[in-house]
Amino acid sequence: MQDTRRQHELSLLEGLELLLDAELLERGNRRTGRLLKNAAFRYQATIEQIRYDASRGLDKSLIGTLSTGNYIGEGSSVIITGATGCGKSYLASALGHQACNQGFKVAYYNVQKLMMKMRMARIDGSIYKFIEKTAKADLLILDDFGLTHLEKQNQLDFMELIEDRHGKKATIIASQLPMASWFDIIGEETIADAVLDQLGTYFI
Repeated sequence: MQDTRRQHELSLLEGLELLLDAELLERGNRRTGRLLKNAAFRYQATIEQIRYDASRGLDKSLIGTLSTGNYIGEGSSVIITGATGCGKSYLASALGHQACNQGFKVAYYNVQKLMMKMRMARIDGSIYKFIEKTAKADLLILDDFGLTHLEKQNQLDFMELIEDRHGKKATIIASQLPMASWFDIIGEETIADAVLDQLGTYFI
């Protein structure tokens, strides 16, 4: 009789543990879903889908290191450069997707569209709120940097974004241009120096 009661109690506890595990899993899935939706990635990409063809020259070990998400906690930056069509945006999206799975808040922007948003925010007076919101993202992904030169106000805005995150929040910048060309894109030498001095912990 006691053995039967003990087995019943154990099965009840096991059942409650299963229900609790299922609830925690469901909450985690809902949170990840919200993070992915809010990030608005260009591609629905995952680390597991990345191809390491010899022609792409990707360092699998480095991608593995980044996939742990430790660089986000460190507030480090990742620079992805390469020719058009080599998969920079896909890789940036995959790293962002991985970060969401790990519970980090991610914001993904095409740089030209981001600069346009910031110009509009200055017009309607919401620029400080916008910058504050962007600064709160654990990981900020800036895609297609360098397609156009930055105008004066854009230079200052871009510098402020980077300075707000330096050593505190992680940033990924994807560009088809090597960093040596970024001085010309940013335009103002002193601002370019200030920005580039704070970038480049990991290079892909």
